[in-house]
Amino acid sequence: MPDARGSKEQLAPEPRAAKAASPERAPRLWGGRFAGGPARAVQEFTDSLPVDRRLYRQDIAGSVAHARMLGVAGIIPVADAQALVRGLAQVRKEMDSGAFVFVETDEDVHTAVERRLHELLGPEVGGRLHTGRSRNDQVALDLRLYAKGAITDIGGAVTRLQAALLKLAHQHQADVMPAYTHLQRAQPTTLGHHLLAYVAMLQRDFDRLQDAHDRTDIMPLGSGAATGSSLPLRRDLVAQELDFTSISQNSLDAVSDRDFAVELMAACALVMVHLSRLAEEVVLWSTSEFGFLELSDDYATGSSLMPQKKNPDVPELVRGRAGRVFGHLTAMLTTLKGLPLAYNRDLQEDKEALFGSVDTTGACLDITARMLARATFRTDAMAAAGGDPALLATEVAEYLVRRGVPFREAHDVVGRAVRRAQQRRVPLSELTLEQWQSLHDAFDAEVLELFDPARALARREAAGSPGPRPLRRALARAAVAIKRNQEWLKANRTAP
Repeated sequence: MPDARGSKEQLAPEPRAAKAASPERAPRLWGGRFAGGPARAVQEFTDSLPVDRRLYRQDIAGSVAHARMLGVAGIIPVADAQALVRGLAQVRKEMDSGAFVFVETDEDVHTAVERRLHELLGPEVGGRLHTGRSRNDQVALDLRLYAKGAITDIGGAVTRLQAALLKLAHQHQADVMPAYTHLQRAQPTTLGHHLLAYVAMLQRDFDRLQDAHDRTDIMPLGSGAATGSSLPLRRDLVAQELDFTSISQNSLDAVSDRDFAVELMAACALVMVHLSRLAEEVVLWSTSEFGFLELSDDYATGSSLMPQKKNPDVPELVRGRAGRVFGHLTAMLTTLKGLPLAYNRDLQEDKEALFGSVDTTGACLDITARMLARATFRTDAMAAAGGDPALLATEVAEYLVRRGVPFREAHDVVGRAVRRAQQRRVPLSELTLEQWQSLHDAFDAEVLELFDPARALARREAAGSPGPRPLRRALARAAVAIKRNQEWLKANRTAP
């Protein structure tokens, strides 16, 4: 998962202390044009290794596919291609174990991998790996491979939260609570129906991730720096090995396109909107004023001063961290908005924003699912609030509509009844039949039986309503959607 635990899976293990390297031992990929190396300040300002080293798996997978293609296409000797594949496997092993030593001139993960190949295979064989490619299309490939994996990671976390919410919705499908508008009690609903609203939001999130996956699943390698290569590259072989369904069709666009990253980040931002709304309700419901929910002790914290406090820090942090993801999306859009074609070094900034969005969203999805699984819903307090007779004022208006009264007239009549009950300081349900009939002659004794929330909910038969039958159908539809999500994830999960 892309949470605190999953982030470590994406990162190369912490490198050993870097050694100073002579230019002869670790040449820069672009050094031939220059009389000397960059100033130390420039090197420190431009190097991206601390951020992009987590792409080492994707970088090595792309390089393996590229090396094999070069051999099959006859661009380099087959024996050299095989040696490159073996060397890359050794680099992967060293990076996985933490034995890999980064050196001063490793300006990014791509340089580090190729530099180590030179050490393992010698410059004649190691120097063949970069044949027919640029770091521009190499970076674009690595980022697309990462984004494909991140989409399925986030999609899996979305689906697990959906499943947790669905389980709770099954348990509480008949538990009455108020529905709110303007944070004021509005009409009765059930906790199950309320929780399914978040399942629906998360399904839209999953659908957006699927859609983003389609536009991420395009293989850019072979686009070169900007205009491809004169060598007979077999881009189809690379796409097939890396499980891409299509190949980019314009080299200028391919190396500078980050729309796929923006789409993933936008999907993450909307996930965080929905998580923040859920977190806000958890915070409200856990207050003494609501009393609808109690967080488990292991998912709450205390006060350093007030011994009685039990604070909802987890949902508050989820709510707060939404801002991080929104900020990353804004940063990416701002970076892209003024770039001419094709590649510009500004695009180095894309990874920190993308990684941050994915990591934060994954962590928040994971902790929310765990928190809810351990929470206790105070259904007695919910039922007491949901049993407020005023919540059934609309029920009375619709009762009049069924007797032929125009809705606007019925609305006015019931509004006057509410005012009368307030003046008398009694619940709406305690008005007498005579008092109802003094407001309109369409009332009969049935009006006195309208103030049972369970019976009112039973009359909600329209699709999408919280009535028992539509709610059962909604629960079944949600289960089918979650299963379909899981099947899509299984079919599209990748592991460089």
